[in-house]
Amino acid sequence: MTSPSPSIFSRLIAGEFPCEKIFEDERFFAFLDIRPIAPGHTLVVPKVQVDKIYEVEDDTLSGLMPFAARVARALEKAVPCTRVGMMVAGFEVPHAHVHLVPIQTEGDLSFSHAKPATKENLAAIGGAIRAAL
Repeated sequence: MTSPSPSIFSRLIAGEFPCEKIFEDERFFAFLDIRPIAPGHTLVVPKVQVDKIYEVEDDTLSGLMPFAARVARALEKAVPCTRVGMMVAGFEVPHAHVHLVPIQTEGDLSFSHAKPATKENLAAIGGAIRAAL
């Protein structure tokens, strides 16, 4: 079920607003969160706007994880971390998305750690992640 009006994520995908794009293909789009939990916090979204992840069509949903895994492997190479945590929260934007967050411990995977990032910081981290792809 698609949302009635374009989400901020759909507008980023369409190029209406700038973002630090990490990677995209014909079905998915990955970009850095402007209010990251940790440096490198990346959002992975299907290009088709659907509010809830469990309402995404099966063929799209089955492609989301391999796409996210590719980005997570690059993220792990580019940003020092013990692992890349993944979560689906679903409240921030009415567009299904997966959070990829470089973490040291499970406790690091919390929105209470989120802080605004500078454009310069996002550009540097984005470049490092893209180079690792």
